[in-house]
Amino acid sequence: MLILLNLLSGVALLVWGAHIVRTGILRVLGTDLRAVLGRSTGSRMRAFLAGIGVTSLVQSSNATTVIITSFVAQGLMSLASGLTVLLGADVGTALMARVLTLDLSWLSPLLILMGVPLFLTRKQTRLGQTGRAIIGLGLILLALHLIVEAAQPMMQGAGVRVMFGALTGDAILDALVGAAFAMVSYSSLAAVLLTATLASSGIISLKVALCLVIGANLGSGLLVLMGALPQSAAARRLAIGGFAFKLGGALIILPFTSLLSRGLPFIIANPREATVGFHLIYNTVRCCACLSLVDRVAGICNRLIRDRSMPGNEVRPLHLDPAGLVTPGLALANASREVLRIGDIVRVMLDNVAQLLRQNDIEIARATMSMDDGIDHLYSEVKRYLTLISREQLDETESRRWTDIISLTINLEHAGDIIERIVSDIEERKISQRLAFSEQGLGELDDLHSRLVSNLQLGLSVFLNNDLRCAEQLLAEKERFRDLERAYSYKHLDRLAGQTVRSIETSSLHLDLISNMKRLNSLFCSTAYPVLDAAGALHDTRLRKRTLDTLHTKE
Repeated sequence: MLILLNLLSGVALLVWGAHIVRTGILRVLGTDLRAVLGRSTGSRMRAFLAGIGVTSLVQSSNATTVIITSFVAQGLMSLASGLTVLLGADVGTALMARVLTLDLSWLSPLLILMGVPLFLTRKQTRLGQTGRAIIGLGLILLALHLIVEAAQPMMQGAGVRVMFGALTGDAILDALVGAAFAMVSYSSLAAVLLTATLASSGIISLKVALCLVIGANLGSGLLVLMGALPQSAAARRLAIGGFAFKLGGALIILPFTSLLSRGLPFIIANPREATVGFHLIYNTVRCCACLSLVDRVAGICNRLIRDRSMPGNEVRPLHLDPAGLVTPGLALANASREVLRIGDIVRVMLDNVAQLLRQNDIEIARATMSMDDGIDHLYSEVKRYLTLISREQLDETESRRWTDIISLTINLEHAGDIIERIVSDIEERKISQRLAFSEQGLGELDDLHSRLVSNLQLGLSVFLNNDLRCAEQLLAEKERFRDLERAYSYKHLDRLAGQTVRSIETSSLHLDLISNMKRLNSLFCSTAYPVLDAAGALHDTRLRKRTLDTLHTKE
């Protein structure tokens, strides 16, 4: 029992080491790797080589696939180019399996000894994440050594032989077992390395090892397919095309596994080397042969899965790339871009409000209210995306940025609700009754509206650049807006006392608009507080007074 536990712990360590290497590399080079893949669309060979290179670095074709899926889903890469990169990723995995099966056990303690202090002392830096990747590589080599040691005494146990004896007859069953292990470990690389180690120990025959390797390839394709099901049609097309290549290769090669298992020992005597050599040759030949079929498979996938028609007012996120989640800085940048997009929608709604103040257009009113549904959807998507970012892996600056993003997202969602309420009131109390504001009242509302738009733009700029001077100006504008809100309310009451007919007809709506605009302005100006707080200037009353005096002087 202890021997079996040692073997299983070695397998777990192998999977964990592969995960650590993938995470470390993506955090250090995530943005650069995405740029390499993004620039590879111009040439079929360049895309194939990019898939090989990126996967060799991250040691996971699944990680490469996630990045490519997001590119295809956002329309940044064609389906044919994406399929080409996936073929290169399969070859990259096979190359790394060949490298890791070399006798490098002596290197494991050196890598761990070097990586641990590097990671612990500089966790949140690129150098620290490089240390993480070095630790993962050392753990992989250590795990392979432990598996070999645990497998040797297991050969003497009759129970173990009986357990693995079930994998000696049926090629389909053996392939399914390999696929299952690749899915459980989330790494076809780990499955292939374990298979090669078991074959070298004599626990499984070479034929079983070949079938398990073929199944591991299928398992990685199934993982991608399952992950793409809830995504867009473009992502599903890519996943189906990639799986079709793996399935086609498996169906062609499986009937010849018995012949290959008898012939390979004459070329490569060591079962471990034979298993890994087969994996490399099989993937290279299969992927090179499939390059000529990429356009046809892409065409079939396009015909099988059509884009669903989207309602005209439905808004989908454009920048929330799932592949960026493994790199916290990149994920926060993606979320920031999507929040700025929400701000653009709020700006359009405000522009429509300006039109509705002057003219009674029911179509503009209804279109504006429907925009709030898009804001609500993007708000939910951004919030969900931010919750997927691991807070433990964020440094102090990134944690503060995470909070700023979620705060602005909430404020913009509230702003959308307020504008929807404003437009609803205008439709019910002005458009339906064909009323109009007085000339003076309209001028006051226009002034507040123009300040609202300006403060929204300034607030988004402060959020984007963290500029202290702009934050001070924004806080001063908030104080000025509050003073104007009071002054315009008193002026409206004076017009009521003067029996101005239009003021009387729109009095309730006019005062509600001023109140709602004040609430909107507070939401837009809220981005100033984190910047001022970080600079230690938030509670400096002298600074606030100076900025207000400066603003009054300019006016």
